[in-house]
Amino acid sequence: MADDERTGLSGFDAVLLVGAGVVAVLVAFAVFDFIAGLIWFVIKAALVVAVIGGVLWFLFRRRS
Repeated sequence: MADDERTGLSGFDAVLLVGAGVVAVLVAFAVFDFIAGLIWFVIKAALVVAVIGGVLWFLFRRRS
């Protein structure tokens, strides 16, 4: 009967809640890191293609 009158979180519930929060933060940072890395990879690839295209355009323009 004493358990029915208690309010609030138990110690175990608080530990589970903090653990879930820590896991959620780690997953959020991992997802953010993946997305930011993917965007950065696309930007670098586009720059490499642009530089190669610019060099080829310059070389073919000089020959004609």
